[in-house]
Amino acid sequence: MTIRPLTAADHAAWHELWQAYLAFYETELPETTYARTWQRLLDPAQPLHGALAWDGEQPLGLVHFIYHPSCWTETDYCYLQDLYVAAGHRGGGLGRMLIEHVYARAAADGCDRVHWLTQETNYPGRQLYDRIATRSGFIQYRHLLGDSA
Repeated sequence: MTIRPLTAADHAAWHELWQAYLAFYETELPETTYARTWQRLLDPAQPLHGALAWDGEQPLGLVHFIYHPSCWTETDYCYLQDLYVAAGHRGGGLGRMLIEHVYARAAADGCDRVHWLTQETNYPGRQLYDRIATRSGFIQYRHLLGDSA
């Protein structure tokens, strides 16, 4: 198993996993959003990053993460926005490997912490997260603006 940052050659593999991730959460995005996200992931000037997990030539997982400033530290935080392991490959440590990839990248880039959200009903994911991170105790609130999701 290898995990490596996204490259332009990974578009088809990324797109397939990204669609599966969105289907897992029973949501859809317009193709224009896929295209814009892909552009951002490849643009070194953007704070958005991504990586794919590979078993040989087969892509099995993806992770997206964003560096952002904080009012609480002099260094950036890293928000792990999306994590997905293909059906049939969950429970074997790949999710942990993807998160540890983000930990290593964020540490190397000088971030102070990695944080993320998950749905309350994501019990398998939460079992992993409870072993490798500390639950913050915060509750997320949101107010949508315009057509934002």
